[in-house]
Amino acid sequence: MAPKVSPTYTPGPSNYNVAKLLIIGLVFHLVYIGSVFDCYFKSPVVHGMKSYGLTQTGAAAKRLVLIVGDGLRADLLFSLNAFSDIPNSPEVVAPHLRSIVETRGAFGISHTRVPTESRPGHVAIIGGMYEDVSAVTKVDFDSVFNQSSSTYSFGSPDILPMFAKGATPGKVKTWSYNEEEEDFTKDATGLDIWVLDQMKTLFANATANPSLSDELRSDKVVFFLHLLGLDTTGHSYRPHSKEYMENIQVVDNIVRETEKLIAEFYGDNDTSFIFTADHGMSVIGNHGDGHPDNTRTPLIAWGSGIRGPLSDSKPSSHDAYSEPWHLGHLFRRDVEQADIASLMATLIGINWPVNSVGVLPDVNPLLPGYLDTSMQGEEAIAVAALTNAKVILEQYRVKHELKKMHTLIYTPFKPLSDVTTAEDAPQIAEINRLIAAKQWDAACQASFDLIQQSLRGLHYLQTYDRFLIRTFVTAAYIGWAAYASLYLFRPLDHTSAAKLSSPSKSPTISIQTIIGIASWTTLVAFWASFAVQRSPLSFYVYIAFPCYFWNQFLVQVAGMLGTPGKTSQRWKKGLIFVVRSLMVLLALLGMVLGYTHRSIWSIGFGIIGLAWPLSWSQGVRARNWQSLILWISSCLATSIFPLLSVDKSESLVTMCVFFTPLIVNEVLMPFCLWFLSISGGCAIILSGSFAVWQVLRPVKESNTKSRLLRIFICQMVFICITMLITASSVRQLQAKKGLPSLNQWAGWIVLVISSALPFLVGSKGHTKYSKIVMYFLGFGPCFVILSISVEGLFFIAHSAVLVAWIQVEIAVRSSQSHSSPSATTGSDGQEQDAAKDRKAKTNLAQAAVAHKFQMDDLRIALFFLFFVQVGFFGTGKSFYLAPVYRLIPIFNPFYMSSLLVFKIIAPYIMLSVSFAVLNDSLNLPPFSLLLVALTITDGMTLAFFFQVQDTGSWLEIGQSISFFCITSLLLLWSAGICAAGEYLMADVLATSTPSHHLKQT
Repeated sequence: MAPKVSPTYTPGPSNYNVAKLLIIGLVFHLVYIGSVFDCYFKSPVVHGMKSYGLTQTGAAAKRLVLIVGDGLRADLLFSLNAFSDIPNSPEVVAPHLRSIVETRGAFGISHTRVPTESRPGHVAIIGGMYEDVSAVTKVDFDSVFNQSSSTYSFGSPDILPMFAKGATPGKVKTWSYNEEEEDFTKDATGLDIWVLDQMKTLFANATANPSLSDELRSDKVVFFLHLLGLDTTGHSYRPHSKEYMENIQVVDNIVRETEKLIAEFYGDNDTSFIFTADHGMSVIGNHGDGHPDNTRTPLIAWGSGIRGPLSDSKPSSHDAYSEPWHLGHLFRRDVEQADIASLMATLIGINWPVNSVGVLPDVNPLLPGYLDTSMQGEEAIAVAALTNAKVILEQYRVKHELKKMHTLIYTPFKPLSDVTTAEDAPQIAEINRLIAAKQWDAACQASFDLIQQSLRGLHYLQTYDRFLIRTFVTAAYIGWAAYASLYLFRPLDHTSAAKLSSPSKSPTISIQTIIGIASWTTLVAFWASFAVQRSPLSFYVYIAFPCYFWNQFLVQVAGMLGTPGKTSQRWKKGLIFVVRSLMVLLALLGMVLGYTHRSIWSIGFGIIGLAWPLSWSQGVRARNWQSLILWISSCLATSIFPLLSVDKSESLVTMCVFFTPLIVNEVLMPFCLWFLSISGGCAIILSGSFAVWQVLRPVKESNTKSRLLRIFICQMVFICITMLITASSVRQLQAKKGLPSLNQWAGWIVLVISSALPFLVGSKGHTKYSKIVMYFLGFGPCFVILSISVEGLFFIAHSAVLVAWIQVEIAVRSSQSHSSPSATTGSDGQEQDAAKDRKAKTNLAQAAVAHKFQMDDLRIALFFLFFVQVGFFGTGKSFYLAPVYRLIPIFNPFYMSSLLVFKIIAPYIMLSVSFAVLNDSLNLPPFSLLLVALTITDGMTLAFFFQVQDTGSWLEIGQSISFFCITSLLLLWSAGICAAGEYLMADVLATSTPSHHLKQT
């Protein structure tokens, strides 16, 4: 009998298709970004509510004028000497508005919510509701304008149409300027003056048009003046600039002229005025997040039906923030932004917007509001408070009925469980009894309590599915990590090998079959419950992912049960795995902290730059001392940038020279301009010249060296040209002369050509490192024309640390290879595995799978994730619009955002090509280290998901959402970096290790 030969097993690459993994991961992470909004921030708009208002009691005013100073900060309007750094600045920047506050009006702060952008801010002011934080659920909603008899609105084409769209046709009339007029490089006060001129024209036309005059003289008319100039000026020149101060003065004069115009046309005192802002402005000219400078806006109300100034209360209504206003003798009444809609509806006697969650400031009996009680009487205030309660209770009732109808096991909000309609609710009956008994304060207090209960009930219903979604998310992200780990350890290969070597058994129901049945049963059960409850379609997708991930993981792991192996070896490997996992967990927690404490990134550079080399052997440090010095110095240099303030100011010195900002007197600026711009690119040119010398020195063939030298010289010339263009553009913009067309076209041409050149030049004569240098110089002009401070210096340091990373990793891996022949493969020997690789690999994805995972890959993957995030957080996470104006002076969100994203991407081009060279230099197949990264990134994502907040500080809310989205996209970004690097460097890597770069068959 012939001897029995044990069958052999060669892992089939089709078992673990990396392309499939990446596609699934991409779809999964994109879909699950929506989970944060389904869980924490859902659109509050529902339909079917009954409308309530004060039409039966008579209005305090016949008409209302709403003036919104877009982007106006409260402190810069109210404070004395708010612009003390500007020579000859006035003590009071808005004397007319201040005189209103001091003599005939009420004032306070309107607290906004994130996102502090124009659309959600105006929705809150005019609609009384808070649009979901993503600002993407742009459904039609009710508004004060829709409830008015007619509204005449003047201002930006970005704001006015959205209120006309959701209103009764013809009710909201709009006058907007062209989008081309929103030029960030010119004096934006012209936009505000245009608004006033259009309103003057309207009243002038009414004198000759009887029908228009009758419309204007009707009751319940609203005038809306949207003044965009402050927002445009703040973006261009920062809110503490002379230009912003002058724009406030223009707005103050427009308020005065508007008040005069209304008085002349109507000849009565039956007009109410509201002046406020949709959002504030940070010191760097940005908004959108929850910084207090963005969320605190002024509110001034005066005119018919509005009380005059009141003496301050005890305890004082003021704090340290309002101390510089020198208004401490007057009562400051703060409100939430949505409360303004309730105040406006009350003043002109219209129905509240049905989606309004605003609370009339006068409802709270413990604090004075904005209404004139001497004119309207305490009964009118109590009736208004009751109406306010009905509006919000009605929203709760409709949402309660919808949720009850579509939920299998529904638990109502206990304090309001007996509400059937807003009219016959026992709480409403009690308030009516108090009003009938003329107990006005008690009625207001009962209304206020009911409003707070209703708001809590709305929040309860809004977050009813939160526990379920959190469960989905937790199971899905942990399941993804488990599923991705299969591509590292490949239990299916071991299982198949074990089956080939083990005797066959009689067919029985396997554990894999049981797992599959359980997975499908779970999925179908959830889908059935979702169908009954009419859950969103996203829920069906959410549950599908964890079911798939855990089914795949458990099936393959179950197949390994009973495979041969020594118990002692398993315990040893298990202990090592636990220790390594704890180290990875600590590293991930450090990265999580780095999102809120930027100094963590600096500490990280200290650890990898100083502590990690201590783990090397003395021989490795001695043999590679040059690479070690470069590594340490570049890590320490890059660690400086996370410690710098993210509040940067434009400086020709730092913008072009990339050195520490110098203080240059404005008088000397014109004389220093040419000197600064000529010496502008010295840092990037000097570092690039040194790199060119290093990469060309080993080249022996003179023709090749000359060709590469010509390319590098051409790139440096582009940098010099960009410096000249940028210096000229900055000078023109600072003088408010607009951006010359020649500068704009020249800037675009140089930026496009220089950035495209590295992608168009062939690989002939290039080495791996010369091509890295070419990409470095190619993006030099980007960091001249689009930088505002030290970003360019960061680009140099970050690029240097990536090149040093390649060198030190080669040194460390080489030492391991010499000390242990199996160290680099984790198998029986390098030669044997190399032969096995050549046989198994047929494309890049198969190469990644065939690579034997080793623990050192885990550290390299963590380094990679560290550099991915440092590329974004290195110089601050804010987007600065000022440099964009050198190329796009006219407001265009899409193209402006594209330029900012392009500037963010540039450092990642360097990371992608460097990482590809690192993979090649370590003889690793492409995407092999990415597989390691895929299993650990979502530890950060899950941590940030549970840190998302929907209450508390607006800054915390905005940051928590941003951090979750960033980490959710980390997989996509990391995969893109790896793929881009392999593509960009394929021509120079293909000749070095052919076995790792075979084209796909």
